[in-house]
Amino acid sequence: MIAYTYILINFLTIIICFVFSFDQRIRFDRYFKPFLMASVLVAIPFILWDVWFTAHGVWWFNKTYTLGIDLFNLPLEECLFFICIPFSCVFTYYCLTKFFNLDWANGFNNIIVFITVIVSAVVALKFHDRTYTLVTAIATIATMVYLHFINKTEWIGEASLIYFILMAGFLPVNGVLTGTGLESPIVNYNSEEFLNIRIGTIPIEDAVYGYVMILWNLFFFKKFAARTQVKVKSYG
Repeated sequence: MIAYTYILINFLTIIICFVFSFDQRIRFDRYFKPFLMASVLVAIPFILWDVWFTAHGVWWFNKTYTLGIDLFNLPLEECLFFICIPFSCVFTYYCLTKFFNLDWANGFNNIIVFITVIVSAVVALKFHDRTYTLVTAIATIATMVYLHFINKTEWIGEASLIYFILMAGFLPVNGVLTGTGLESPIVNYNSEEFLNIRIGTIPIEDAVYGYVMILWNLFFFKKFAARTQVKVKSYG
């Protein structure tokens, strides 16, 4: 049964959101296609990032906890991670913005972007010799610059607020992946390639990495959802 650990994590992450997608008050099932288009598009660079990091020993996987099926030298479960986690996050964003007015959070867009870019730039300059830290910081800066200054994205504040709320789910899920409650971690990190600052067992970079991934999933989801006949408040 231990070999089913990672796939079970993915399943438990997505199953409740999937079931409630068909609720008549929510009907997120109408957005499965735009979600899949967005998540696959975003997954491509993140999987390439994952493949490169694995090949260069930035992190590696304990195959004891996987099914033993590899794609691109990554466990199948790791590839599915880039669909399951975004699904739960986008679903949560969809529901919260559907039933609650969170527009007020977008008043903090400038502050969020300014602080994120400045902190990421300082970290990148100071820890340029740590691959995970450096790449995450650069990706964060590029994301913020594009979304805020080029695309003029208006929903960064509410997305950031919801991501903060999602930390309640992120911590236990990523905690198990990084070793909480297990004899050894599923995902192992080279201590020379990141800051070694952890939230429990979770590298701080993971939280930022996830933030960037969800922002891009939301960006493309909104683009694709806006092209469907069914429109949602603030989408597009």
